[in-house]
Amino acid sequence: MDYKFDFERLDVYTVSLNFTNQVFSITSKYNREIQYSLGDQFRRASLSICNNLADGSRKSGKSKKQFYEYSFDSARECIPMISLSILQKQISAQEGEYLRSECIRICSMLYRLSSSVKIM
Repeated sequence: MDYKFDFERLDVYTVSLNFTNQVFSITSKYNREIQYSLGDQFRRASLSICNNLADGSRKSGKSKKQFYEYSFDSARECIPMISLSILQKQISAQEGEYLRSECIRICSMLYRLSSSVKIM
């Protein structure tokens, strides 16, 4: 497996993919009732970060920037879910703080990536 798509070469994609993997692992342990509401939404938001990076890499200019901004929005969407997961005692404060710091890291990377896109 030597070939890599262009988005797979982005550091933010690698960090986002690891974040999404962690979210999937953590939410699989949520209690049943919360797993199908909060857990499902949390998984979809984290996965959307990666998917929009992949979609955006195929575009150029304004469209590329828009998909990177969708990724940014999805990363921000994870923050309330982290907070609620702590409040609902599905994750520890320490796990929540780690996930939150990863989200902030991803947002920072996405902001720089989106800002670097040239619009003609």
